Amino acid sequence: MELNSSIAAVVTGAASGLGEATARALAAKGVKVAIFDLQKDRGEKVAAEIGGTFCEVNVTSDESVAAGFAKARAANGQERILVNCAGTGNAVKTASRDKKTGEIKFFHARDFDRIIQINLVGTYRCIAMSAAGMLSLEPLPGGERGAIVNTASVAAQDGQIGQAAYSASKGGVNAVTLVVARDLAQEGIRCNTIMPGLFNTPLLASLPDQVRQALGAQVPFPSRLGNPAEYASLAVQMVENGYFNGECVRLDGAIRMAPR
Repeated sequence: MELNSSIAAVVTGAASGLGEATARALAAKGVKVAIFDLQKDRGEKVAAEIGGTFCEVNVTSDESVAAGFAKARAANGQERILVNCAGTGNAVKTASRDKKTGEIKFFHARDFDRIIQINLVGTYRCIAMSAAGMLSLEPLPGGERGAIVNTASVAAQDGQIGQAAYSASKGGVNAVTLVVARDLAQEGIRCNTIMPGLFNTPLLASLPDQVRQALGAQVPFPSRLGNPAEYASLAVQMVENGYFNGECVRLDGAIRMAPR
């Protein structure tokens, strides 16, 4: 897909981190970008800087997502690109014993479900609604109507202690990628997923410098945290390269996560 001002995109979770970097990278190529996020002040600021449109969206709500797409399409036209970066995480053991008191606790299913609803169901919700809109478009030369990029995690393949819900949600994103690519293949819509490793996102930026440096040192090469712009570069490549389809790609400096 050739990226230019005739192309519209929606990027979820684009008020910060990987999503923001992707929104900026697409806008730099002339694409009209809509930002879906709950961070209103930050999202509006990024949108203003890139000439985009901010839509306050909760990906766990059908109504909120539908309203977001309606606003984005009214401003920019039907999107040909969807990049799903909205997500969250946690770290709680399935069951554990307090070493001091002996109290036994477990990770409740309702909290497990919250992560699934945001990371997996929220991603699928945006995929389905966006793909339905893409079907209304005339195909580009070569037959392409659109491209979807999702965000999973290396935790989908080697989740650490306490990441049962997070790993399940990201593993689910991986699992739907090929199916969605096959579902939409005859309509000229591609679907791929990126599995980032340790990236310098706002979540890690809040940690002390020595902790961030220690995390980066675990990466074989380059021994540092990934930069959001490196994620954005791969996301853009997945959109531009028309033969890129149905793939889940690690972007992690060759790290394989230890149990803890």
